[in-house]
Amino acid sequence: MIVMKFGGTSVEDAAAIERATAIVLGRVAEHPVVVVSALAKVTDQLQEMGEAAARGDRENALQLARCLRERHYNVAGELLGTGLFTRFHAELESDFDSLEELLRGIAAVGELTPRISDNVLSFGELLSSKIVSAVFSLRGLEAALVDARECIVTDATHARATPLFDEIHDRLQQQVKPLLERGRVPVLGGFLAATREGIPTTLGRGGSDFTAAIVGAGLGAERIEIWTDVDGMMTTDPRLCPGARRIKVMSFDEAAELAYFGAKVLHPASLLPAIQNNIPVQVLNSRKPRNEGTRITAQAPRCRNTFKAIAAKGRITIVDVAAPRMLMAHGFLRQIFEVFDRHRCPVDMVSTSEVSVSLTVDSNHAIPAIAADLGKLADVKFTGRKAIVCLVGENLRNTPGIAAGVFGALGDVNVRMISQGASEINISFVIDEEDVPAAVRRLHEKFFAEVDPEVFD
Repeated sequence: MIVMKFGGTSVEDAAAIERATAIVLGRVAEHPVVVVSALAKVTDQLQEMGEAAARGDRENALQLARCLRERHYNVAGELLGTGLFTRFHAELESDFDSLEELLRGIAAVGELTPRISDNVLSFGELLSSKIVSAVFSLRGLEAALVDARECIVTDATHARATPLFDEIHDRLQQQVKPLLERGRVPVLGGFLAATREGIPTTLGRGGSDFTAAIVGAGLGAERIEIWTDVDGMMTTDPRLCPGARRIKVMSFDEAAELAYFGAKVLHPASLLPAIQNNIPVQVLNSRKPRNEGTRITAQAPRCRNTFKAIAAKGRITIVDVAAPRMLMAHGFLRQIFEVFDRHRCPVDMVSTSEVSVSLTVDSNHAIPAIAADLGKLADVKFTGRKAIVCLVGENLRNTPGIAAGVFGALGDVNVRMISQGASEINISFVIDEEDVPAAVRRLHEKFFAEVDPEVFD
């Protein structure tokens, strides 16, 4: 069996859902399980209406919900036809009535807690999975709608819950495997989950990829297909560099590094279950289904190019922590990282000297609280509007001259921090956000002027 995940742009409207249906029809013999995201931009709109309600702007929140209701009605009506949509309409109407009631409650209390936010955001995938499942059935697929909240079990960390893999495995075996054995095509929303007690949670933004990998691991899939609106993993962002090339094949480690450091095609955590279970991942374009995409496997063929790809991650803040009084004192680093751990704020890069430490973090709402805690230990300075540029390749630690080539290509771009040697496949550095386009283009011109035809297209 295989897992097929369709992202928001691959189910954004009636035409996209028809394309996805045709793709699944072509894979029926491989016993697919289908995971779908919310329609494109719906999660952002749900977030917006939840925040509006929390500010007390109930009318704006309800108006956004009505617009979303109309969009889903139009998509479903175009796909299902008048007769079937009339029967299906009542179910969608009930869901939107529940959403609007939830928004009224948020407005009444004036607060959007993480738990309630997860509840609001869950509507996107619930609605899309119902529409897609109904269309599949109409087009001749034996679809079976599965509520992901009954299968994907997590802890109670709302907005970015941690999956409980053993329990997920058991539930998938009980609820999804029998459907496959009967020749059905299970359809479930990605991103959604619930605690053991049934309280809705989410896996974080982009979590539908993660759902697909979790389901693939739990059911022992032959491969996981990630259907999106691009031809696969690229040597860099085509919007920054029109000459970007498609990567035909790469390793799990390389893809995971790129995903974490800004490549938008995959969710950073999505590969972990696939890596642990050695399940190949294929990144494909739902608008051009004949394109071979990018195949991600445990081991990739040797590449004649120094690097496989360049990624950039913006909205980075540098945290400088200086404490001369801590000279030669043990435990200083531990105290610093304990602060970030308490605030559940991951650190990307670290640079240390005798009495100071520089770290990079995603710019987020926790920074003021982190600053207050760090200020008890040392002098702290924050510098925002930075970006991490990451170059991924093979055996970089043992290849001489790489740093000279990279930084020689940057010319007058000011580099604030550098990380090389911590990973065999990654060299990263921090620059101003405004310098990213020029830096990426220069690096791409230097390292991808000629490409290995076995690895790149």
